[in-house]
Amino acid sequence: MTSTDVPEALSEIRDDFLDLPESDRLSLLLEFANELPAVPEELANHPEMCERVAECQSPVYIYLEVEDDVVRMHATAPPEAPTTRGFASILVQGITGLSADEVLAIPNDYPQSLGLTKLVSPLRIGGMTGMLMRAKKQVRQKR
Repeated sequence: MTSTDVPEALSEIRDDFLDLPESDRLSLLLEFANELPAVPEELANHPEMCERVAECQSPVYIYLEVEDDVVRMHATAPPEAPTTRGFASILVQGITGLSADEVLAIPNDYPQSLGLTKLVSPLRIGGMTGMLMRAKKQVRQKR
């Protein structure tokens, strides 16, 4: 994997955004927001297990599991923050099922590669970058 390569699922997501006219990309992001999977009951009942992503204005929490070198990401983001929720969903869908090394190799600038930098604030892109950095940190700690 080179610095511009990303795992297949994240590459497909990026391509889906870039294949759309810029004016339609926010609609796709909102679709992702609606697809954010619910966290497992254990995490829902024990939110203290999750890490708050301080880079996000909205209360976003993530938790990553690494079992037999397979990563599974969980995230929560409020429905009233659809942009942030969409970014969380992209990462959950793109990271879950990867190996630890694949997660760690995701380029740090992946959020900027989605073609959304003119459509959402730098603060929101920074929030997604924060989610990615914290995901990588958890993978390093749990492998």
